[in-house]
Amino acid sequence: MFSRIAYGISIVGTVAAIVLRILGADATLTFGVSALAILGLAYTLGHATEQLGASLGPRIGGIMNATVGNIGEIIIAAFLIMAGELDVVKASITGSIIGNLLLVLGASLLIGGIKNGIQSFDAQATGMNAASLILATIGLVVPATFAFLIHAGPETGAGASQFFSIEALSIGVAVALLLTYAAQTWFFLTSPEVPGARTHGEGEEEAHWTPRHALIVLLASAGALTAVSEVLVHSLDPMVETLGISKFFVGIILIPVIGNLAEHVVGITLAYKNKMDFSLITSIGSATQIALFAAPVLVFFGLLVGNELTLVFTPLEVVAVGVSTMIAAYIALDGKSNWIEGLQLISVYVILGIAFFFLT
Repeated sequence: MFSRIAYGISIVGTVAAIVLRILGADATLTFGVSALAILGLAYTLGHATEQLGASLGPRIGGIMNATVGNIGEIIIAAFLIMAGELDVVKASITGSIIGNLLLVLGASLLIGGIKNGIQSFDAQATGMNAASLILATIGLVVPATFAFLIHAGPETGAGASQFFSIEALSIGVAVALLLTYAAQTWFFLTSPEVPGARTHGEGEEEAHWTPRHALIVLLASAGALTAVSEVLVHSLDPMVETLGISKFFVGIILIPVIGNLAEHVVGITLAYKNKMDFSLITSIGSATQIALFAAPVLVFFGLLVGNELTLVFTPLEVVAVGVSTMIAAYIALDGKSNWIEGLQLISVYVILGIAFFFLT
């Protein structure tokens, strides 16, 4: 029943968003319809990926679920880069990471803990993702610190030279993160003793679609998502002017929630069913993929289209990612969770959200 509703929203929402774009309708209405269509398309895309992954086996299926689960945000970010909204792109990357680690993980622990009491999970498997997140945080801290030093140092050179150095550093960091992600994926796929490897397949339904059917739906959903994302980005400027909110807040809160809501619901549902290994891999694993895969890919996409995206984030963004990673890693240490830990994570997200709202 829910799947049919999501498919209906995907089709009707996509057509309505494109029609509103052509007619030049109210920007707030167009943005809202586009966001609703993206929610439906994200669910459809995720379901098609699950069906295809079920036919290919749990390991490949797990990688596909995590990778394609973030494709909505990558597509939106790509259009934002082409539109020159680089600060909004950086905000969406930050928002995706902290949203997964604080809001989604927090809601999963809260709801799962209320339903099942103290819950257990594979601390070693979760710790592997946490270690990757710490690496990614270093990848954010170093460019930000470097940019501060070359701008504040006594021997400040020409602006163009400074930017070239920052851009070169960002490319180097992006290469390192991508290589790490590739090595981690290869290790997961080939090692017979990967901790928690089977948890990617827990809770997944058996394939009800043929691989061909699933692939057609996946490609069609991705194509529709691309079209609707362009409409969403086009309506961004007039929408924020009408509502009086900052584009930064839209990027760090609204876009990550819109792009990943379907995946978030899955993680919370798995925690409610007491399948914590898979739930934590859904939330923490998604944050890891944003940091190690999506962010570097967007750096290279920026180079391709001529709008260079650097990995120099604002101090508050770096602090937010660092704090979120630290808390997630700390929770992963003992292999147990309870509802109060979930409430604490959500509280941190609310505190950061308030700060981001008033940051202009």
